[in-house]
Amino acid sequence: MPQELDAGSTIFFNLTIDGESLGNWNGCEGLSSQVEIEQRQEGGNNGFVWQLPTRVTFSHITLTRPLTEETAKVAEWISSVTTGVTRPTGQIAALRADGSTVAQWGLIDVLPVSWRGPSFDPASPAVATEVLEIAHHGFTDAGEA
Repeated sequence: MPQELDAGSTIFFNLTIDGESLGNWNGCEGLSSQVEIEQRQEGGNNGFVWQLPTRVTFSHITLTRPLTEETAKVAEWISSVTTGVTRPTGQIAALRADGSTVAQWGLIDVLPVSWRGPSFDPASPAVATEVLEIAHHGFTDAGEA
């Protein structure tokens, strides 16, 4: 009998930019798109309104994790923007605790929007975390999962 995978198991996310891994992240928000719709009324047909797609927009993606050694790779990628903007492809893979892929999303024209490092306050100790926000121009086929 094949082993069933636990759908509620811990998921983490791996971010890759042009084949270079920026490490694993434990939070990922903003994997979404929205199709803007324009309504057109058809002349002579008062009971019907056409719903026509106009453009697709993609939200920014926010990734979070505890501070790791891979933070240096993120800083290097962000610094590379100052020497000229290239728009690489990216991939986000949702992984199970055993490293097997649950799902993955290919991203077109990825660009870092912001990075926020940890706050150090001795009065309220907490895990040092980092937050990376990226923009993209759409999803692409990320390959087989």
